[in-house]
Parts: sequence; C-alpha cells; structure tokens
Amino acid sequence: MNTHDATELARKVELAVFDIDGVMTDGRLFFTDSGEQIKAFHVRDGLGLKALMKYGIRVAVITARTSGALERRMNELGIDRVMQGHHDKATALQRLLEAESVAPESVCYTGDDLVDWPAMRQCGLKCAPADADEWIRQQADFVTRNPGGRGAVREVCELILTAQGRLEAWREGFR
Repeated sequence: MNTHDATELARKVELAVFDIDGVMTDGRLFFTDSGEQIKAFHVRDGLGLKALMKYGIRVAVITARTSGALERRMNELGIDRVMQGHHDKATALQRLLEAESVAPESVCYTGDDLVDWPAMRQCGLKCAPADADEWIRQQADFVTRNPGGRGAVREVCELILTAQGRLEAWREGFR
C-alpha cells in the first residue's frame, strides 16, 4: 500500500496502539546485575505521542513484557492505557476496544514482529517500523523510514496528524 492510501486510513484513527520492544525501543533488552530492565526511548517519539493526545487521539500500549521503565515513561507522557504482560495481544486489543468503545477500523496499530500480527490485522491502519520483520512490513499499510526506537513512532504520529489536518497547527504552536 502506498502512503496516500495510508493517509486515507489515518483520517479515521481515534486510537493509536503501539507495541514497545522494537517499536518504541530498538528491541534490544538491557538488564542490570540485579535484574532490573533498562529501556531507551526516543524523546521525539514522546513529543509525537503528546501531540496525538493534544488533538484527541487516544494512545495505548500493548506489550508482552513487564517493565518498570516502561511504566515510568508512560506516566511521564500521560499515557494511562498501558497493557503489560499480555502475550495474547489480540485478546488484549479486544479488551481495549471494548473499554474505549472504539471500532477496529478507527484504530492504528504499530507493531514489529509476528506476535503483533493477531492484534494488528484487526485494525484499520497497520504500521511497522523500517526494521520490522519482513513479513510484517509486507502486511503493513505504512512502513516508517526510521527503525524502532529511533523515530518510527514519531513518523506514525505525524502520519495521523497530517491525515487529520493537525500537523501544521501543532508545529505552529512552537513558533
């Protein structure tokens, strides 16, 4: 699918759902000697997520892993729809859709690997980072230029903002 088609799908987005490892992070796992998990998040991705929320797009994350670092980062950003420890992402997505009263065609899901596909395939807009699994990239409506953890989330946010006529207004707010 080309970017024009993805833009059409992005016009309908009310809820943007993101995987964490490989999407909001580069997918590498770091552990301290005490077993604490460390994650690196890109600051520009965070600004894009805040922009979505500013314009009424709800943001959620679904991840199979559990991480205090993730919880802290989502708290900093004001994202309270955080579903950790969900290996069955399709079921987690269904619960989220019911709780948010959102139709699947109004959801953007960004994932990078096969475990994301059962949830991703239900959504109206399917996005993948540049370094996602090759098959996932082939299924996606939009593939970012940047890899996961390195600006991919920001690209998805800007796609949605552009499609909904909000990108320039958001940028103007910084002048």
